[in-house]
Amino acid sequence: MISVLEHCDRLVGLRHTFSRFFPEKVNLDFSVAIPTYNGAQRLARVLESLRWQLNTHELSWEVIVIDNNSTDDTASIVQHYQRQWSPQVPLRYGVESKQGAAYARQKAIQMARSPIVGFLDDDTLPDMTWIVSAYRFAQKHPQAGVIASRIRGNFETTPPKNFERIASLLALTERGSRPLLYAPQHKVIPPSAGMVVRRRAWLDHVPQELVLTGRTSTSMLTGEDTESILHMQRAGWEVWYNPKMRLQHQIPSSRLTRQYLRKLCCGIGLSRYRTRMLSVAPWQRPLMMPLYVANDVRKILRHCFRYRQDVIYDDVAACELTLYIASLISPCFMVQRGIKQRLEKIGITQLNG
Repeated sequence: MISVLEHCDRLVGLRHTFSRFFPEKVNLDFSVAIPTYNGAQRLARVLESLRWQLNTHELSWEVIVIDNNSTDDTASIVQHYQRQWSPQVPLRYGVESKQGAAYARQKAIQMARSPIVGFLDDDTLPDMTWIVSAYRFAQKHPQAGVIASRIRGNFETTPPKNFERIASLLALTERGSRPLLYAPQHKVIPPSAGMVVRRRAWLDHVPQELVLTGRTSTSMLTGEDTESILHMQRAGWEVWYNPKMRLQHQIPSSRLTRQYLRKLCCGIGLSRYRTRMLSVAPWQRPLMMPLYVANDVRKILRHCFRYRQDVIYDDVAACELTLYIASLISPCFMVQRGIKQRLEKIGITQLNG
């Protein structure tokens, strides 16, 4: 005859066994999401930084790694850490097969079990108080839909001369030691690295399919972070900068070459049409379009006049010119891209039909 205690022990054992395959719905305070593509060599340092977060005893939180189609040992790295991870802080693993940071972030939002989600790139290392600083700021500012971090660079090699003029394009953000509200009329949006979002704001206002989906192995077209933030800001949610949320962005020498920086500037510039049009009301778009074009032409002429031969020989000046030219042709590029995507969808639909 099985005693009551033995029966309870068996039930508890079965519960733990099934929970491995059918995890319970748990309401947490904070989720850390790390989208990664082939980040096996970088991911370990981010996870180590999260293991040493201070003052997190006051909240319940989790870590979610979103593997965006990696072909390296990313899954093995996560499994290794899961075996030694604290049971009080779940370390979860998800896979997003659609390539692009936008899809990976959508997957993280779907998996998150908390109302606040903090995004880390696989090359950004959070300060030991990053989580608690983000959580407290979100509690103090209930209308904050997006909270941006203070991001400084850790450079493998010395950046090119005058690098500070384009530093923000590598997600480096230094806006002082006081919190700052990003006013919509200023048309300035923080980078996604280190951003903390209110999950409800994202689910209610960020489309499942963004126009801009993020860089891939074959494209440097970016702007998906700006697009998602603009959707929330346009819906009335506030966007803040919190200097207490400190990050170190690990920047290898390969990202400081002229070739990489020009490709990056080109990708950012080509996305400008989409992000610019989102920042104005629909009825204003036909009026603003020629103004943006005229302003881009003005920037190109002024830049060439100011720097002359340096636009050829100086790395930063050449990158800035690339950004201005790409911004100018962005409307044509985005229209052409949209037509191509629609034709591809029609072709796929007819093929499946």
